[in-house]
Amino acid sequence: MINGIDRGPSHYDGRRAITLQEWERLGVPLLRAPREFVTELHQRHLPQPGTTVIAVLDPEHRVVASASFGVRPQFSDGWDHRNALLGHLRRVTPHDLKRISPSRTAVLLRCRDGSPAWTEQDGAWMWALRAAAELHGLRCGSYLTLTSAGWQSLGDGRRGRNPHSGSWALGPIHTVTELPPRIPSGAGSERSASPLPPEPSAAKPLAPEPPVAPVTSLEAIRALEATRDTRAIRRTAAR
Repeated sequence: MINGIDRGPSHYDGRRAITLQEWERLGVPLLRAPREFVTELHQRHLPQPGTTVIAVLDPEHRVVASASFGVRPQFSDGWDHRNALLGHLRRVTPHDLKRISPSRTAVLLRCRDGSPAWTEQDGAWMWALRAAAELHGLRCGSYLTLTSAGWQSLGDGRRGRNPHSGSWALGPIHTVTELPPRIPSGAGSERSASPLPPEPSAAKPLAPEPPVAPVTSLEAIRALEATRDTRAIRRTAAR
């Protein structure tokens, strides 16, 4: 389904999971700096176990769009994962289906509990990533996991200890109200020497509204014209 229109089954629909060996043979494009990429996504979304982050990279491997979401445990099929990924991709970035060849890449980061080794659910998410990328006109990129042991990019062996699945608790806590920044003790004299902000000027009086002529009856206008004609005749006679 593309943009709400059923275009027929994808050629990936026969099997909704990918083994690790099949993933390695796909030859997905490698991330240039996986540690910096994972750190950036983690700072943006602070994923907890059970959170999936989908990101779109431009040709320079810069993150141009990303979304994070949770999936209920009862949805474990690759078809459900593909629909979830496709729905979030459509919300954060337009498709590239009109391009002859894809220039942007979709990358998936999944924060989960358990062993960092490949699992059947990883295979279902790999299938979903490849299918969703195809239906959105993107290249299928790396698949990364975030566990208690750290992060790793499945298929190429690159990994690190930080961030990990528990790092979200170390992130900044956003409160409802924030205190104003403190002023250093040595900045008191500078603050007193600085000119005070100008006081608001007094409100200017409103401009008077233009006068409105009263409505005069037709008989009064004719009487006024007759008076003006009589005055003109008298002035002419006096001359």
